[in-house]
Amino acid sequence: MTAPATRTPRRATAVRAKVWTALLAGLTVLVTGCATGQDAVAQGGTFDFVSPGGKTTLTYDPADTRGTIGNLTGPDLLTGEQITLGQFQDEVVVINLWGQWCGPCRAEAGTLQKVYADTKDTGVQFLGINVKDPQQDKPRDFVRDNNITYPSIYDPSMRSLIALGSKYPTSVIPSTIVLDREHRVAAVFLQTLTADDLLPVVTRLAAESP
Repeated sequence: MTAPATRTPRRATAVRAKVWTALLAGLTVLVTGCATGQDAVAQGGTFDFVSPGGKTTLTYDPADTRGTIGNLTGPDLLTGEQITLGQFQDEVVVINLWGQWCGPCRAEAGTLQKVYADTKDTGVQFLGINVKDPQQDKPRDFVRDNNITYPSIYDPSMRSLIALGSKYPTSVIPSTIVLDREHRVAAVFLQTLTADDLLPVVTRLAAESP
C-alpha cells in the first residue's frame, strides 16, 4: 500500500508565511483605520499658543499671522448630534470652554449669550465646549435654565480639545478663543469675560472680509 502524501517542511513554511502576511495586512488596515478616527482631530491646525509674560488676553494681528486650529468636533450637549467647526463656514466663531461646576463660567454665561444675540445676524456663531461634567443632565439644565441659545459640545473627558493644539492651556476654565471668518485664531481670553472685553473684538472681526 502506498503511504499517503505528506506536506514537506518547505511547503508548510510557505503556507505559514502566507497566513502571517494576511494577518499583518489586516492589522495594518485596522491600525490605519484607528489613526483616522478621533486621534486625527488635531490634523491641519497651525495655531501655536504662546503667552508672553503670562498674559491672559492675547490678540493675533495682522490677519496673515493667525494660525488655524484642528478639526474641532463632538456631540451636541442637548441633542447628541455631531457638531463640527466646518459647519460654520465664513463665520466668526467664538469658542468658550466651560463647566457648570465652574463659578466664573456661571458668572460670564449671561454676557456670552448677550454678545451672541447682539452679533449673530452679522455672521457670528458661538460654540461652547462643556468639560469635566460627567453627569450630562447638570450642564443641560444649566443651559436651559439660563436660556443659552447657542450650541455646546459635550466633552467631559476634554478629548475634543486636542484640536486646540498641544500648547493650549486646557486646564484654564473658563477660556475663550475667537476665530475670524477663515477660522484662524484672532484672540484668546484666559479669564472671565465682560461684554466690554468681547464685543469690540467680535464686532471688528465680523467687519473683516472672509
